[in-house]
Amino acid sequence: MQILSRRRFLKSSAVAAGGFTFLPAYIARGAQSSSGVAPSEKVNVALIGIAHKGSNNRSAFLSTNLVNVVALCDPDFTQKQAQEAVADHPEAKRFTDFRRMFDEMSDEIDAVIVSTPDHSHFAATMHAMMVGKHVWCEKPLAHTFGQCERLIAMAEKTGLVTQMGNQGHSSANRTQFEAWTEAGVIKDVTRITAYMNKWRRWHGWGAGTTAYPQDPMPGGLDWEAWTATAAENPFSKKLHPGNWRSWFDYGSGCFGDWGPHILDTAHRYLKLGFPETITAVHRSGLSDLVYPGASTIRFDFPARGSMPPCEVTWYDGQENVPKFELELGPIDKATGQRTPLTLDPKSPGKVIYGKDLTFQGGSHGSVLQVVPRDKYLDIRRDLPRFETKVTRHWENFLLACKGEEEASSPFSISGPLSQVFNLGVLSQRFGGELKFDAQTKQITNHEIANALLDPAPRKGWEEYYKA
Repeated sequence: MQILSRRRFLKSSAVAAGGFTFLPAYIARGAQSSSGVAPSEKVNVALIGIAHKGSNNRSAFLSTNLVNVVALCDPDFTQKQAQEAVADHPEAKRFTDFRRMFDEMSDEIDAVIVSTPDHSHFAATMHAMMVGKHVWCEKPLAHTFGQCERLIAMAEKTGLVTQMGNQGHSSANRTQFEAWTEAGVIKDVTRITAYMNKWRRWHGWGAGTTAYPQDPMPGGLDWEAWTATAAENPFSKKLHPGNWRSWFDYGSGCFGDWGPHILDTAHRYLKLGFPETITAVHRSGLSDLVYPGASTIRFDFPARGSMPPCEVTWYDGQENVPKFELELGPIDKATGQRTPLTLDPKSPGKVIYGKDLTFQGGSHGSVLQVVPRDKYLDIRRDLPRFETKVTRHWENFLLACKGEEEASSPFSISGPLSQVFNLGVLSQRFGGELKFDAQTKQITNHEIANALLDPAPRKGWEEYYKA
């Protein structure tokens, strides 16, 4: 398709001198409540990415009974789940390129759901905000540190409702961490061990990969739109569908994929911010193009106010399972002896070490448990209560669009979290120790890694970096 000129791009974005003046379509339709929209009125949404995770999101949003799907956008409508979406929403307009979608029907859209591969989150999400649309974006927020920085700034400038798709942040996982931190149950945390040891798509073929493979381009695939701002490589089944997650240029590996579901509450309520150093303690199954088969990455976060420095160590790889102190394990009833705290490699999670207590938790909405269990039994009656009935993440976003709730994972919170993952994947890529300056937001000891904090987009997609 023809790329928008800068003049036309800014015009379509409703960017006026002196700031942004947005009027979402559902307000213009004649809202009557103080929230700006009648409680019974649904939100008109455009879905960008409708297969795989996009299909899951579509089902979740439809289950709220709060949406009208007015547009479907995907570079590949030949996919089975994309065809199902078309059949379910025959009145929705269809596009393979979101730029065309916004150009033709922006006034009909209230909110946008971005469920694309990591490398194309940024452009679609930025465009949505530039034309005044509330936006949900899958995790991690964007593929690079600089892209996240721009999305955080745009969200703040526009005041639009934003949400990242780490759904555990709308659950008892968040309310517990908040309540227990405020009550001083979780305090003086000096160490966190996080892990995800399940099989990944690149296991078995990623190690030693030295070039991108190439397959015949299938009919019906808009490769220009699929590639978006990322480096262009030949089409391959090792890229689309799904395998894009394996490659440094397109995905965020295991850490960027699962970290948002495991470390989100700790990052938020322990106010971790940015690490001073990121160290590749262990890497195996290496390639210059594909994520390691296994890695152990340590982040050293400085003291924050009264909170002490905190070391966060991440483990991935099927055999790279962390080991924990014997004193954290349960007591064997038969022998009366304490046994090791064992992990199910298929159940990702974390162990959080505080001054007085240690906690074990899973991913997504899983709540923390005090370990060892006998310690928990001693104090359980004194532990603060927390809200367990929480609006589901998808409904929370829609209600926030309607002015009835606050989004639980807006870009102001999920953006800096994602930037930690952006730093982590650079450590997985280059190894060694990376030193990060939180004031300048630069890696100070590795020129190539620092350049990859904010690489330039490919030609034709520069406008999103100038917005």
